[in-house]
Amino acid sequence: MRYKKTQVASEWRKGESPKSSKTRHPEWLKVRMPQGDEYHRLKTLVREHGLHTVCESASCPNIGECWNYGTLTVMILGNVCTRSCRFCDVPTGRPGALNTHEPEEVATMLSKLNLKYTVITSVDRDDLPDEGASHWAATITKTRELCPGMKIESLIPDFHGRPDLLTIICQAAPDVLAHNLETVASLQTRIRPQSRYDWSLAALDFTRKEFGMMTKSGLMLGLGEKQEEVIQAMEDLRKVDCQILTLGQYLRPSWQHHPVIDYISPALFKEYQEIGEKMGFAHVESGPLVRSSYRADRQAAGLFPIDAVCGKP
Repeated sequence: MRYKKTQVASEWRKGESPKSSKTRHPEWLKVRMPQGDEYHRLKTLVREHGLHTVCESASCPNIGECWNYGTLTVMILGNVCTRSCRFCDVPTGRPGALNTHEPEEVATMLSKLNLKYTVITSVDRDDLPDEGASHWAATITKTRELCPGMKIESLIPDFHGRPDLLTIICQAAPDVLAHNLETVASLQTRIRPQSRYDWSLAALDFTRKEFGMMTKSGLMLGLGEKQEEVIQAMEDLRKVDCQILTLGQYLRPSWQHHPVIDYISPALFKEYQEIGEKMGFAHVESGPLVRSSYRADRQAAGLFPIDAVCGKP
């Protein structure tokens, strides 16, 4: 939904418009419309090269800010997911054939965008024998080859917590290995019916301990969780030495998705940030409009030197 000066970070992408809804969003969920020279440059290049970005497909409210700083998020392995998480707007079903040329196509397109930092993510591909791990590795490797100065963050599925598949990804050496816990333990079955809390923690634990990856995870708030459950999830992430944490407000993609139960105040987000910093997270990005890839470059900045070996803290 677009306005002349501001944009409501809303859950009305499908169905009713804000004007016809009885729901009122808090004032803190309004953002400026995307603008700026770098934003328009990237928008033009993304269109020219046919690059699929989660920034646009998810109607992220931070697209203008992130693109103006030269960061964006691309999605690989198609646009149909084998899982049906109740917060996600990516279509669920039987994915088509794997595009074996995609790693080179993505790397080539990224090489033309002159980015400082990119986040690569994907749908779940439980239909493939290796769940897409080798395709992930090929994409990271090719991108590193064609974009040697760009930092790469891999926002991966849980791969059922399988060490053999996670090893394939880690050996490709992304700079940051991210996987989102998404919600607290008590809501996992309802929100992520085909995923498991333990799989997510196992994936983060293995990649950190065995490969020294800089790990990152995120939680959506407002799904009906209790404050003590959020703190417990943060503690669980610290137990596996997760280093970067993002906390943001859940917003319903459509009326078919899980409803927003609570709007979390900026003050409580600030409190969670302070709690996370005391727990030992190297960086906590916490706020109503924060998304897992929000200013990903800033989240990682200072945690490793520019000339660090990729994949090492």
